[in-house]
Amino acid sequence: EEAKPLPALFHGASMSFPLFIAKRYLTARSKRSFISIISLMSVAGVAIGVAALVIVMSVYNGVTSEMREKILGANPHVLVLASVPNAFDPPAGAEAGQPSSEAGTEAGAGQGGPAVMPVLSRVQGIPGGVSATPFLYAEVLLSTPYGATGLVVRGIDPHQAAEAMPLLRELEDGSVDRLDRRTGPAGILIGRDLAERFRLRVGSRVNLMSPTGQSSTAGFVPKLKSFRVEGIFKSGMSDFDSRLAYVALPAAQELMGYPSGRISGIEAFVEDPYEAQSVAQAAVDELGYPFYARNWIDMNANLFAALQLERFGMFVVLLMVILVGSFSIITSLVMLVMEKTRDIAILMSMGATASAVRRIFMLQGAIIGAVGTALGYVLGIVLALLLKKYQFVQLPPDVYMMDTLPVIIDPVDLIVIGAVSMLMCFLATIYPARQASRLIPAEALRYE
Repeated sequence: EEAKPLPALFHGASMSFPLFIAKRYLTARSKRSFISIISLMSVAGVAIGVAALVIVMSVYNGVTSEMREKILGANPHVLVLASVPNAFDPPAGAEAGQPSSEAGTEAGAGQGGPAVMPVLSRVQGIPGGVSATPFLYAEVLLSTPYGATGLVVRGIDPHQAAEAMPLLRELEDGSVDRLDRRTGPAGILIGRDLAERFRLRVGSRVNLMSPTGQSSTAGFVPKLKSFRVEGIFKSGMSDFDSRLAYVALPAAQELMGYPSGRISGIEAFVEDPYEAQSVAQAAVDELGYPFYARNWIDMNANLFAALQLERFGMFVVLLMVILVGSFSIITSLVMLVMEKTRDIAILMSMGATASAVRRIFMLQGAIIGAVGTALGYVLGIVLALLLKKYQFVQLPPDVYMMDTLPVIIDPVDLIVIGAVSMLMCFLATIYPARQASRLIPAEALRYE
């Protein structure tokens, strides 16, 4: 009767007893220090894997966010285009500066071109906080005393575009307001890379040559127009900073030989960029044929799909590091079961059930995984914060869209990383724990 409390010791405290034994096995000095070394290696492997995942996922989040901001800073959220060249032309007989009843006065304010644009006012009326501005797309030849290059020119309304486009609100030098100057050469905004390549600054003169040209008695003569640099922008995207320029809409129409009022399309900006797809569809529904719309998400889908694929691939690769740590947990637990065979047999002979023995080794592996995951969290977050603050990794700006590695720590990523790490460590405990629970006490103690 006095022996009855012994089985009750294991059954009455079924959760605390396995945890107590698991802690003793981890903290007690082992005669075979090799097992302890393997356990430390398991903790280190899990910690390194978790830390690497935290840092890499934070960098990927930062890079994706930075690229998204740069794209949105230099591109419209929605482009309204038409399959007919003159679809945006104002009604016949409309004069500049005299809006008709079909279009508001905002449509042509400050354009210097056609004031009547019914399509523009209809786009501005679409729900979603839409601000819209006309633009004219042209490919020309830029000529300077230091060389020439092909250039993409966008004719814009300086006032409306500056309000809607962050890139034009934050020029490195100069002002967008001087694009529509009435005296002297027309103004032009150029990118930082283009300015450095041809030694241009605010006040420099450049020539733009249109491929459309003019017909004369001598044959086809390209049209040449002089411009004065009024501002320099930096988008952080090499293609934009070296191949893109902005001029006032009337100057672009004159350069290309288009009639007053001819535009390529309408750039629209919405309050929430992620609503661009619904706004683009609303624009198509509102305008109908021959108009169609494209949004920034679809136009850059390949880029963000590639980033997501790389992110997933790197996540899987770094999970292998945690997997190595979990294999070390299997090794350490198997060797511990072999070393503690007599202890397990004694516990089972005193009343410990097979499930209690199984939980001892599962808890031991779970503790190793939890400690490794926690250390990995601390190491990864600290290194990510240091990288974010001191930016000690520099990137060549002519290759990448940024010169430093941006870092954004996402709590959701941290939760996913921790959950996957703990799951892998837990799965690693199943085999050695089952082997320990199948031990037969009589067989284990036969030769003791």
